[in-house]
Amino acid sequence: MRHRKKKIVLDRKKAPRVALLKNLACQLILYEKIKTTAGKARVLRPLVEKLISRGKIGTLASRRLVASRLPIKSAVKKVFEVLGPRYKERPGGYLRIIKLNPRQGDGAKMALIEFV
Repeated sequence: MRHRKKKIVLDRKKAPRVALLKNLACQLILYEKIKTTAGKARVLRPLVEKLISRGKIGTLASRRLVASRLPIKSAVKKVFEVLGPRYKERPGGYLRIIKLNPRQGDGAKMALIEFV
């Protein structure tokens, strides 16, 4: 039985899925807005919001945790120097997902995910 086993697979095995989400998180942090499929955006939102919450704390332990989740050092630096102070008073909800028209080639549902 699969009761309460909520895991979004994105039609990939674990290692490619983790690599995809790490790269999407880095690109979202660096460019602050990316266009992707709606499913990927829904999976990406809680991951990045948890990283931003860690960036608000600013301790060495939280910096190491964020660095283990993001492969690009400049993204880690931006989380702690730009995004953490920007959302210091905000209790959560740092990202918004805007639905776009379906993709021309295969009709996939597209979305724009950006910082508020």
